[in-house]
Amino acid sequence: MGDRSSVEINREWDIVAARQLGRNEAKKSGFSTVDQARITTAISELARNIYLYAGKGKIEIESLSVDGLSGITIIASDEGPGISDIRIVMEDGFTTSGGLGAGMPGVRRLMDEFKLETEVGVGTVITATKWLR
Repeated sequence: MGDRSSVEINREWDIVAARQLGRNEAKKSGFSTVDQARITTAISELARNIYLYAGKGKIEIESLSVDGLSGITIIASDEGPGISDIRIVMEDGFTTSGGLGAGMPGVRRLMDEFKLETEVGVGTVITATKWLR
């Protein structure tokens, strides 16, 4: 595991801070501008979900180096209400916020690895990784 930095998500402006941190880390890790945009978009979706549904949480960004591969992992965590039906949330076009509906399926497509752990009444942790090609 590499360096880890984080942004607390408590208000809408923190989404911008998380995006900026992600873009900087992706750039530093050597990702192309296209992949930087993918990573930044994924962070934006995850941070917005924390803000909208949990009220507060954290976006952590970690640079990786495993078996000669480099990458970046985003960990979005909150102590919000949790997700009662993961299947619905993972459907394309599902949105309760009136947003674009890219949501979780969009994050899953933008990144190489995606893991969602949630418990109703406890919170949610989403881990998404992008590998440098």
